Amino acid sequence: MAESELAQKLSRQNQIIDGDVKPAKVSQSVYAEFKEFSIREIKEYRKTFQKYDVDHSNFIDFMELKLMMEKLGEPQTHLALKEMIKAIDEDNDGEISFREFMLIFRYARNGTLEIEGLKTIATTCNVAEEGVKGAKGFFEAKAQEVAAGAKFEEEIRAEQEQKKIEAEEKAERKKSLQGEGVDVALTVGTVCHSIQPFLLLHAGFALFIYRIKLFVYLQPT
Repeated sequence: MAESELAQKLSRQNQIIDGDVKPAKVSQSVYAEFKEFSIREIKEYRKTFQKYDVDHSNFIDFMELKLMMEKLGEPQTHLALKEMIKAIDEDNDGEISFREFMLIFRYARNGTLEIEGLKTIATTCNVAEEGVKGAKGFFEAKAQEVAAGAKFEEEIRAEQEQKKIEAEEKAERKKSLQGEGVDVALTVGTVCHSIQPFLLLHAGFALFIYRIKLFVYLQPT
């Protein structure tokens, strides 16, 4: 900050102390004053404010505002930066408090924001728009998660169906083999039953021949 600006700031503070100048009234609760914004939005704006409050003084001074605009890709002239501060510096201390920072977004929302540099801040730090993008990303991720879950369940069902088909085919083959075994047993039994008389006849004939040979053998020579 230039020496002249520092001198002006100190002079302003001395005037407030001496009672010559009354400081602007500041709301005790930003949440209560800026009711047009949700609590989540105000918290996001506070994060942005704290990001550029480099010295953690709870104020964004001239140099911090200069650095902020450079990081946003919209560097400002010395005069433009002073105009930006003047537009929202209600207590005239030469710095931007968080409450005054919130005025940027109030004026942007009601259409009364005129300073181009402040418009850049309002556009770049649009947490409502970011919230919509975040919600969109959330629901897209959820949709992908549901789709992946449905695909997994479908694969499980297909695998179970395949195992069921294989089990049925195995049971059918087993049943078929058992049927073939019964048919073979019946066929063998039928054949044995059919040739049984022949076998008995053959056995009787063989016994008869044996007896004849034995009789001849036993005759005296």
